[in-house]
Amino acid sequence: MRILLQFPEGLKQEALRHAKELESEGNEVFISASPTYGACDLAIDEAKNICADKIIHFGHAEFNKVEFNVEYVEYSIDAPMNMLEKALPQLKDFGTIGIVVTIQQVHQLSEIKEFFEKNGKKVVIGKPYGFAKKPGQILGCDIGSAASIDRDVDAFVYFGGGIFHPLGAALATTKPFFAIDPFNSKIESMDSYREKHAKRSRGKVLAALKSRRFGILVSTKNGQHNMALGKVLKRKIEDAGLDAQILVSNTFDFESLNNMREFDAFVNTACPRIAIDDIDRTAAPLLSANELMEVIRMKGELKEVPGY
Repeated sequence: MRILLQFPEGLKQEALRHAKELESEGNEVFISASPTYGACDLAIDEAKNICADKIIHFGHAEFNKVEFNVEYVEYSIDAPMNMLEKALPQLKDFGTIGIVVTIQQVHQLSEIKEFFEKNGKKVVIGKPYGFAKKPGQILGCDIGSAASIDRDVDAFVYFGGGIFHPLGAALATTKPFFAIDPFNSKIESMDSYREKHAKRSRGKVLAALKSRRFGILVSTKNGQHNMALGKVLKRKIEDAGLDAQILVSNTFDFESLNNMREFDAFVNTACPRIAIDDIDRTAAPLLSANELMEVIRMKGELKEVPGY
């Protein structure tokens, strides 16, 4: 069998070992060297170009159905649990907590739940919907397991590495949110990020009020492609008497976007985190779809202002 292996950045160091194992079983193996941003980013074009029979995608759970043979290999990491004890003082005022994790810590979810329950907490774990497949699991672009229980909890706890995933969940919820990083022995409140994001979002909207020419980013990645939304937004912009063009790419290069100086603002329809995490990488405002609609609404109101 001809197989293409695909690894996220944090697991690329495992590529050679897995390739050798599969070759020893009689397979012809290739390794994708492209950046991999998640299960939404399958190397289907590369696989087809080399006539591969299958992609083996490491590190993520299934994201959505695709018309190609893809085997997902989830990676579980046994994170040290001692940081849970250290987090208790910060959680003393919260009786009911929601727990969220990434796929790497899903197997430890029951142990985390049991720990907090033994320490007097009521624990709520949200059911998956959308792209996430397992209870309590969040993705960078799917925080339904958190948002669905926001009204039922007093606070949230994320257990896992980094702040990329808990940031998305914190922005979609309203309760105090704590990120426990067992790998770096760190506990961080995410609440300040909400206020910072709200201010930056407002700043982008205000900066885009003078914009007349909009570039709409539409990704060709299999799990991010949303041409339908791109066309709807283009029509909304043009109905407001403004100009819009759809910009298509597999991976958006921000230096290239900055060379498109005729555009006054960009609108993201690809990975939703682009309009959160990458807004400082474009010279022109980089808006989400919701922020664009706010710009159009405010522009309509400003037309009524004499002298505008």
